[in-house]
Amino acid sequence: MIREFNNPELAPRNSFHVAQRAARLIEFDRTEDLQELFEKGMPDPWYVLGGGNNVLFTQDYPGTLLTPVAQGIRIVDEQPDCVTVEADAGVEWDDLVEWAVQHELWGLENLSLIPGKVGAAPVQNIGAYGCEAKDAIRSVEMFCTETFNTLVLNREHCAFGYRDSVFKRSLRGRVIITSVRFALSRTPRPRLEYGDLAAAVEARGGITLRNIREAVCAIRRAKLPDPAVTGNAGSFFKNPVVGREEAERLSALYPDMPHYPAADPSQVKLAAGWLIDRAGLKGHSEGRVGI
Repeated sequence: MIREFNNPELAPRNSFHVAQRAARLIEFDRTEDLQELFEKGMPDPWYVLGGGNNVLFTQDYPGTLLTPVAQGIRIVDEQPDCVTVEADAGVEWDDLVEWAVQHELWGLENLSLIPGKVGAAPVQNIGAYGCEAKDAIRSVEMFCTETFNTLVLNREHCAFGYRDSVFKRSLRGRVIITSVRFALSRTPRPRLEYGDLAAAVEARGGITLRNIREAVCAIRRAKLPDPAVTGNAGSFFKNPVVGREEAERLSALYPDMPHYPAADPSQVKLAAGWLIDRAGLKGHSEGRVGI
């Protein structure tokens, strides 16, 4: 079903609560809705607006915003250990994580409380506490805005990187993600090596899906303001990645500097939050904008 809004107020639709407007906003449920819209002709500019967590409207948007609203989560394949789950693009990401925990399926729990929609997860390759969306994604279904066909891209063709993917590069503006499939495990596969997560889980009674999820949520709530109260973009800054030699030099200068393994064994990931704090910018503000 297609629902169209003319000149809508955007404050409820972005995490900064910026009170701009769009010329038009269309909510859609199905791929067939997109086919209908684009076959009729979709005038430029247009933009896919999910949860509004990675967007800052500095002025009214002159075109059409497309928002997926389908809320389905379903099991599409079950093997003794691996369960394939498909979630529509309009599902709140954290609702999917909670669903997986309730069904005792491992693979998403470290990504608890990340704001946004399922459709945005592969675009950004969202990640937290040593895990990334790519670790669980099996395939991505999308609508091609050039051919009006449905396409499916398997994980290995998504060019996932650190907060990066093919959807931010060669497919940017050419496809609209409609659903994502995840390969989740019935066998416990905890990932607790990142930061103080292991201690937080142990304090809750040991390793269970529920304890990991609650520990991650508690840590995130302690570090990040509630966007419902204070408009923000969440954990916005990317952790810098440097060579091992540079990491060793910095560690000698700052022995308390946190650092973590990077995807490339020759590199090391530094903590952006720690760097911002040491630079004296944590809490810095100019006018109504702050870090």
